Amino acid sequence: MNITLNGKPCDTNAGNIISLLEEKNYRPELVAVEVNEDIIAKEGYRAYSLKEGDTVEIVTFMGGGEEKDTWFLGEHEFSSRFILGSGKYSLKLISAAVEQAGAQIVTLALRRANQGGMANIMDYIPKGVTLLPNTSGARNADEAVRIAKLSREIGCGNFVKIEIMRDSKYLLPDNQETVRATEILSKEGFVVMPYMYPDLNVARDLKDAGAACIMPLGAPIGSNKGLCTKEFIQILIDEIDLPIIVDAGIGAPSQACEAMEMGAAAVMCNTAIATAGDIPLMAEAMKRAIEAGRKAHLAGMGRVLFKGASPSSPLTGFLREEN
Repeated sequence: MNITLNGKPCDTNAGNIISLLEEKNYRPELVAVEVNEDIIAKEGYRAYSLKEGDTVEIVTFMGGGEEKDTWFLGEHEFSSRFILGSGKYSLKLISAAVEQAGAQIVTLALRRANQGGMANIMDYIPKGVTLLPNTSGARNADEAVRIAKLSREIGCGNFVKIEIMRDSKYLLPDNQETVRATEILSKEGFVVMPYMYPDLNVARDLKDAGAACIMPLGAPIGSNKGLCTKEFIQILIDEIDLPIIVDAGIGAPSQACEAMEMGAAAVMCNTAIATAGDIPLMAEAMKRAIEAGRKAHLAGMGRVLFKGASPSSPLTGFLREEN
């Protein structure tokens, strides 16, 4: 059911006000609710049935303090800036990795179904996590569109990460076909998140095609080499008015932190976690590094001196000096 909640479109399964409050993590005793400009008494929250197209306002008293630092993909709001890959490691560790990462988005790869009731990755991903199917294996835009539609049919929603690679050695994305797939899928209601080689002109084309974000690679997929394309990613951060999510190549928490210090909106990581000795612990380390990098970016990074030095302590008033 589609309603307007606090001025923004909202897709909800809540049938009444109390269910909506629970879904959105509001405490009923601390809010007032207005539906279509009518104030609803608290004792009526459970009995009041929500309808398609309702306009709902939920208000509460707010004090001072830290502002909410969230970001958007299309109309969807997120607080975690860590997108977690789910490939390469045991299904039994996925739930722990997601929990330790604090991830709200997890990527999935579509493959032919196993016979005989084999375990399904979706059984291991915690409820409430946004599923982000990728089009890994697609060699052109048409194949990517096909994979995206199959993923939506399974129940993954409208999110899709476009990965189109004709090169099987270096796994570099085909930027031109990625633009074409983005244009097709965005017109069909998908939230399109394109993986691309960092190129300003292509990024502009992707934005014009309807991309919800831009996902430049830091280094080849699975290489753990870090931010080899740092200068080109910085150009995208500076010039493209969309979330820039650094994807592929991040191999250490320090590299994830650096990407966030640059001003990236989020970081996508898989191999560095999957190949770690302790997967849940590395997921937590990445989370904390991403949070630290984000805070550093918001604080404003200190200047860099390329010549000489600048003392951090006074150079006068030593004990040896005579008055």
